[in-house]
Amino acid sequence: MTIRFGVFVPQFRLGVGEVKARAVAAEQAGFDSFWLMDHLYSPGGRPTDSLESWTLLTALAGATSTMRLGHLVGCAPFRHPALLAKMAATVDHISGGRLDLGLGWGSVEAEFETFGIEVGTRRERAEALDETLEIFRLMCTGEQFDYDGKHFRMRGAYGLPTPVQDRIPVHIGGAGRTLTMPLVARHADWWNCVGHARNRLEELAPLKGDARISVQYAVGFADTAADIPDVTASVARRLPESGWGAPLIGTGDALTEQIALEHRRGVELFVLRFHDFAPPETLERFGREVIAPLQSVLQSRSDQVIV
Repeated sequence: MTIRFGVFVPQFRLGVGEVKARAVAAEQAGFDSFWLMDHLYSPGGRPTDSLESWTLLTALAGATSTMRLGHLVGCAPFRHPALLAKMAATVDHISGGRLDLGLGWGSVEAEFETFGIEVGTRRERAEALDETLEIFRLMCTGEQFDYDGKHFRMRGAYGLPTPVQDRIPVHIGGAGRTLTMPLVARHADWWNCVGHARNRLEELAPLKGDARISVQYAVGFADTAADIPDVTASVARRLPESGWGAPLIGTGDALTEQIALEHRRGVELFVLRFHDFAPPETLERFGREVIAPLQSVLQSRSDQVIV
């Protein structure tokens, strides 16, 4: 099983140049993917600058060349599925086939109320996401189609141009047994387990179908052992366990060991949110002290199996 690393940088209180600098640094450090949030504001926070995610993604596509790009996760109720598919195909072309489509049915109900977006109940939003993903795949074929669903109806619809990739990977985020996991099993290439559900990973994994596992982690990356108390306090303040689960905290060696243990649980893609907002120097150091050693060890084990 491979190991991959993504960095999650929610784009509030950051300018375009600051986000681009982080994306470039992440790519150079060996991260495989870069992820944005998809909100109209910073949920639960004070009013602050918050850049629109799809527009920002196009800027990141132009600033990078190898790293995959996406949202964890996109909010499906914000956009009609035909528009979403058109946007995804366009970003896939701009990036040269590097888009991953992260989607969820929208769990921040206060956001819908604040901005007057009619979305229905949670079950209705999950049903609409099911239809959205069906329509997305139909749009990606470039062929005309009719669609008769409970929430969406189309006649002679089609999506051109088709994406660069034969199949844009779909990531579905969440951990609900009733509404989310059935969608993961039907549609997802990746199941993105939210941090607070990580303690139920083994319980939920049998419900994911063929989807691969990615997990979100809060990370406190300490420069030295003496820095760990301050880093721990910063993580507790900025990334509480109620939302992010138990954090990974320590120096490079300690984080390498913690990530190796999580990898043995079946996690293939580690999506990390750093306590210090992931400045370029943190990303470079993480790549050098954690990503490179872990990949070297896994490659060595793979070579031994082949022999």
